[in-house]
Amino acid sequence: MDEVIKHIKENRNNYVEELKEFLRIPSISTLPENKKDMINCANFVSQKLKEAGMNRVEIFQTEGHPIVYGEWLGAPSKPTLLIYGHYDVQPVDPIELWDNPPFEPVIKDDKIYARGATDDKGQMFMHVKSVEAFFKAAGSPPLNIKFLIEGEEEIGSESLETFINNNLDLLKCDAVLISDTSLYEPGVPTLTYGLRGISYLEVEVSGPNRDLHSGSFGGAVANPINILADLISNLHDENGRVTIPGFYDNVLKLSKKEKENIKALHFSEKKFAKSLGVSELQGEKGYSTLERLWARPTLDCNGIYGGFTGKVAKTVLPSKAIAKISMRLVPNQDPHQIAKLFTKHIKKSAPKSVKVTVTTLHTGYPSITPLDNPATIAASKAMEKAFGRKTIYMREGGSIPIVTVFVKKLKAPAILMGMGLNSENLHSPNEHFDLNNFHLGILSSAYFMKEFSS
Repeated sequence: MDEVIKHIKENRNNYVEELKEFLRIPSISTLPENKKDMINCANFVSQKLKEAGMNRVEIFQTEGHPIVYGEWLGAPSKPTLLIYGHYDVQPVDPIELWDNPPFEPVIKDDKIYARGATDDKGQMFMHVKSVEAFFKAAGSPPLNIKFLIEGEEEIGSESLETFINNNLDLLKCDAVLISDTSLYEPGVPTLTYGLRGISYLEVEVSGPNRDLHSGSFGGAVANPINILADLISNLHDENGRVTIPGFYDNVLKLSKKEKENIKALHFSEKKFAKSLGVSELQGEKGYSTLERLWARPTLDCNGIYGGFTGKVAKTVLPSKAIAKISMRLVPNQDPHQIAKLFTKHIKKSAPKSVKVTVTTLHTGYPSITPLDNPATIAASKAMEKAFGRKTIYMREGGSIPIVTVFVKKLKAPAILMGMGLNSENLHSPNEHFDLNNFHLGILSSAYFMKEFSS
């Protein structure tokens, strides 16, 4: 193992130069004009997997963008690790807010600036280089390796879910390693062991068959905006709890160990509030901020519109009003069941003077990996060795639906070994990745393979 670590440290500059080459490819999955770039990027990933030592590398065509698969199964008595990542990136608009061209990597203060630097090219590439280090310094990795790198993560991973369902034997593994999350703080080794799910709905309230003059008809006909506002405001009680019957029935409670882990983080609610520019925080009573963010379900209105919204006056009584509602869900909650409960409640609550239509736009299951899982323990030890300090555990308030697909379909735990920082402008202008974390990620990946192999 010493030779592997030595090799990684000696090739620090080489890894950065290769990462630059990767980041120069404008692999924007959402834009049709970048379709050729997506193919070029898939070919780049394929070539790097071959150079790393994979003896089978294949590009699978899909109805969307290509999926790159690689494997080395030369350790038959050892576990098999599946490494997942994505090579597609977000669009770069607004381009004028970038300090440098987004696909011309620039290094400043030991940070590399480019679209995809932290989400997810830099984080995914760490594992390619750690595997390569084993081949070059030790002859081979200590366990079996599979790579699954997709090009549609930023647009919902639709092709990937189909691919997984059709290739369960090909993807069979003992753990899935993913680096597409963040460290809790700079320099703090962090394992994310839980993700919230999501149920995202659109609510349309319809009233009269056309927009009406508010003077001629106001007071005689229900105003859909007023009704919708009332419906939304009544979705929470005075304690910040969601009022939908059955909403909390299956919520998994935090264990004693999880609560102790949260307390050990010494989270400052004052600093958090200040960073957001608010005077105080708000949420479900009886829980700390981190508990509410990570382990409690929520309901929020993400947008509302209807009637006239221009700058000048127009006295209109609108025929309809629409709201977007998202519910972040926690382990044991089913997003489809929650959508049904919401629909039943909102329709029952609406007066007969309007018609309510609810459409489900997007769902994703929550995910959790037990802290006593062997893969989790191995990852914790690995990061501790790389960083030189104790690993902490956290949940994430957001959702990565494909993680649950991996866990359910492959029957394997998901290890979320993120090396990014929430301050690195992922999805925004001037996205960047701390190169110290990039190199710590390569070391952590190598240590994890060694730990998990035994």
